[in-house]
This record gives sequence, structure tokens and C-alpha cells, in this order.
Amino acid sequence: MRSYAIGDIHGHLDLLIAAHARIAADKTRCGDTDAPIIHIGDLCDRGPDSRGVIDYLAQGIAAGENWIVLKGNHDRMLTLFLDDPHAQDPGLRVEYSYLHPRIGGSTTLASYGVANAGDRPLAPVHAEAVAAVPAAHRAFLSSRPTCFAYGDAMFVHAGVRPGIVVTDQTEDDLCWIRDGFLDYRGAFPWLVVHGHTALDTAVNYGNRVNIDSSAAYGGPLTAVAIEGRDVSVLGDDGRVALLPTPDARIR
Repeated sequence: MRSYAIGDIHGHLDLLIAAHARIAADKTRCGDTDAPIIHIGDLCDRGPDSRGVIDYLAQGIAAGENWIVLKGNHDRMLTLFLDDPHAQDPGLRVEYSYLHPRIGGSTTLASYGVANAGDRPLAPVHAEAVAAVPAAHRAFLSSRPTCFAYGDAMFVHAGVRPGIVVTDQTEDDLCWIRDGFLDYRGAFPWLVVHGHTALDTAVNYGNRVNIDSSAAYGGPLTAVAIEGRDVSVLGDDGRVALLPTPDARIR
């Protein structure tokens, strides 16, 4: 039950292609071409080529690649903005909007040709965005699953609410949760593989593995191989075991 996972991409198509190359090399070494690749969400915002990332993933799935692409909070915010520019995602702090510089929505819209979105009146920016973002991209983002179970692992963007079965988890938690999940030391029914909370490097906490290594902020894009509950980071020279460190700083 080998699988692979890639952390938060945030518009970095070059890093995504490189991560896929590392996974392809590992598959060749293992002689396993069928193992799924799970993308943990946050395809867009902050990085320079969100459009390219969405195109690349959608086209790969359409071509028959065994890729799972989960919904992240930034992916949800983009579709919400396109549906209603005044809507506020319940997970987003009230002082922020999708076009706030800390969120990175303007960078995503720029990849579609909508320039200076954060510096112009909202109405024309929204009209341009609706015209510029292909309907197929909106449909792709809206239809992304929020979790994926495979073997001993549960893949999700942000995390899960402890003690609640998967079918009762809310999309808000799966896309946004931090409090109540990151500080939970107990066992889950699976090894939870997630992103959302940026770190300098991937960390295995024993009950969960955070693979968001801050590609949004100039860090690397992590790709991991998972076999049972064993996790390895894929580098240019092969695998490096990511051993459990339960006493690591909780983030």
C-alpha cells in the first residue's frame, strides 16, 4: 500500500514538476508505477503561477494519472470570491479579504491576467476575474475532495477533529483546523498526513505528519513516500526516513 503525497503548492508550478520528478524516480526504483499521488491542497495563492498549477493537475487527471487533489482553504477561498466577492470564508479572520496581501489572492488573479487586483475597485476586479478564470478551473477546484484514505494513512489539507468519524467531519475543519488538532497527542485511527500550517521542514509527530514546508514563503515543496506508517522524504538522491519526533514543537 505505497502512496505518495505532496505538500501545499501555492502557485509554484516549477516546484510541483520537480516534486513529480522525484516521485517518478522513486517509483522506478521500487518498480511501482500505480501508487497514487495525493496533493494535499492549496494549489493557489501567493506563488506566481496558480493557473499553471491548476492546468497541470487537471490535465494530468484527465489523462488518467493516478493523482488525488484535495481541497485546501485557499482553493476554497478562490472559488468563493468568484461566486461572491463580498463573501467571507468562515475560517478567514474578519480583518482579511481574499485580496488582502497576506492571503495572496491578487497573485493568483494576476496569473489569469487580472492585474493589480488588490489596488483597484472591487467590482471591476471581480468582473475581470469571472471572465478570466476558466469555468473548468472553477469546477475543478469546487469538486475537489476534502480527504482521502489509503492504507494506514488519512490525507487531508488542514487536519481532523479528534474523536469524530470521517463522515461527520466538517469541511471547515478539514480545510482550516489548527486548534484542537495540532495540539492533540492521542492516537488517530490512521496516520494523518496534512499541510496548512507552514513549517521549515516536514515533521512526523507520530500520530500525524505535517508536509507543508513553506513553499508559499520561499521554502521547498515536500514530497513523501508512505508505506504503512513509515514516511520518507524524497530528495534528489532518494529517500530520507522521516522518523516520529512526538516531542517536536507543536505546529
